Amino acid sequence: MVGIKELVDILGDNISLNKCRIVCLADIVVGLMICKTVNLKKLSLTKRAGVKPESCYRRMQRFFSDTEMDFKSLAVFLLSLFIPNEEKVYLTLDRTNWQYGQKNINILMLGVVYQGIAIPVIWTLLDKKGNSNTKEREDIINTFSQIFGADRILGLLADREFIGKEWFEYLNNKGIKFVIRIKANTIVPNTRGELLQVSRMFSDLKIGEYRKIPNTRKVWDTTVFLSALRLSDGNLLILATNVKLESALDLYKHRWEIETLFGCLKGRGFNFEETRITDSDRVGRMVAVLAIAFVWAHKTGEWLCKNVKEIKIKKHGRRAVSIFRYGLDVLTQACLDLQSCDIQFSQWCKMLK
Repeated sequence: MVGIKELVDILGDNISLNKCRIVCLADIVVGLMICKTVNLKKLSLTKRAGVKPESCYRRMQRFFSDTEMDFKSLAVFLLSLFIPNEEKVYLTLDRTNWQYGQKNINILMLGVVYQGIAIPVIWTLLDKKGNSNTKEREDIINTFSQIFGADRILGLLADREFIGKEWFEYLNNKGIKFVIRIKANTIVPNTRGELLQVSRMFSDLKIGEYRKIPNTRKVWDTTVFLSALRLSDGNLLILATNVKLESALDLYKHRWEIETLFGCLKGRGFNFEETRITDSDRVGRMVAVLAIAFVWAHKTGEWLCKNVKEIKIKKHGRRAVSIFRYGLDVLTQACLDLQSCDIQFSQWCKMLK
């Protein structure tokens, strides 16, 4: 078939795998578009003509158990679809985790901020339950720097998990600008040098109010600028940044893009949590496959918005559907009609070029 060959060729040009593995990868990606699940039993039912589901299932199992993927070349491929070479980027770091039986599936993900959604580039599996430690965070940033160059990092956006003395020192020493939310009970000095919980500096803020502290403070021995917003639930969103910004809040809002990405990989897209794979290496390969499927759907949605029809904007100011979902729905139909609309499928494959 012309269409599936086009997909195989594009993936083969960008991912270092032998032909049989590339064909299997293409089949899995097409299956994801159709089934919208990572459950291998269900994916095996989307087999091509002449292939038994049992054989397809075993091939997929072998792909995730045995394939040695070049994650560095994959990262370059994923980012190049959206960001021109050498263009500087903001990074966002977050973690998603769940349990299957007694096994914890805990993924630390580094994404690139991009027009309302994060592009997945680097991830690692944490063989434990709970937060990442400083070394794990350093390793993922170092990996990005090795692949793309440290000078491409405009800054890092992260939530309250990603705090601490060694971590702030690392970012400072690397010259990485950061905007990180800190906990309300973090101890900082006031103008008289007295130690108090940082929330007391913003105790008078009303809901919806945002304020910056004009002078720097020391947080875990790192000099930072502090600002805060009173949220609708009454809690404070307190930000620390190691450089002076016009509005740290406007920049920090982009951190939510990685949450949107997780939603696309999970319930709003490919139902990642339905996987029965628990081995860390295999889950890492599954993330790689999901990343390919995600960028294909999002690129397709972008093209449709630009060349076919814009997504309707509702009264609340948000799109009726996301760009990702727009592209995913079109690709789902194309994959379902692969036998009869082979040439059209081939055209959609070009979104990955």
